Amino acid sequence: MRRRIRGVEYHIQLAGEGEPLVLLHGFTGNRETWDFLVPYLEQHFQLIMVDIIGHGESSVPADFHRYTAEETVADLVSLLKELTITDAHWLGYSMGGRLALSLASLYPECVRSLLLESASPGLRSSSARVERQNQDKRLADRILAKGVPAFVNQWENIPLFATQKQLPYAEQRKIREQRLKNSALGLANSLLGMGTGSQPSWWDQLPDLHFPVLLLTGEWDDKFNNIASEMKKALPAAEWHIVPKTGHAVHVEDQEMFATIVSEFLFRNKRRT
Repeated sequence: MRRRIRGVEYHIQLAGEGEPLVLLHGFTGNRETWDFLVPYLEQHFQLIMVDIIGHGESSVPADFHRYTAEETVADLVSLLKELTITDAHWLGYSMGGRLALSLASLYPECVRSLLLESASPGLRSSSARVERQNQDKRLADRILAKGVPAFVNQWENIPLFATQKQLPYAEQRKIREQRLKNSALGLANSLLGMGTGSQPSWWDQLPDLHFPVLLLTGEWDDKFNNIASEMKKALPAAEWHIVPKTGHAVHVEDQEMFATIVSEFLFRNKRRT
């Protein structure tokens, strides 16, 4: 399904019936990230799987300013209105988690619950944000200069994804093929527009988020375990699950456990009729 939202063509996939759950993939991913969740949830939830701007089959605007967290979450809120939905559960992984948290901070009225896998509220200090922006700019330039295949060769070998080397070859190949479907301009502009250095810091907003929040991290992802520990302290209604023997992409490395934790959280937080 394609929807034109604020001048941008978004590709979305709907599955199931019930309370709405919007699913937001990570950097270099697409809506297919969440296909495995459909059998677990489709009888009780309507899954709304989105190709985030610059990814998958959604549009790739030339101006990176159109990719900011603020612009992108405004698109997502408009998408809800297009679907005649007032609020939803939001599940996001990594970049998608940062977007879900950005939306929750800017449009809390649109959130029933928030599920964040390996996500961050951003960088606290302005100097750290500037340093990260410079890093993202250099990476974006390399993507544009060398192309997506060369970038993917580098990206899949960074330490953050080292634990994925333990996956079966077929699963590793599937992830690689998903990454290769993206365009150089879309990935570069995503880094420039909604990278960790470019997004606002939401740390100060966390105490104001009173809806249920699930934090989900992998045992071997030290960086995001430390972030989740700090987030748990600040959020009024958060629970935190550490999934054993997994790294950054829990939903890839232990799909069954991921689906179980997500399902149980969503069922506990369904609206009572």
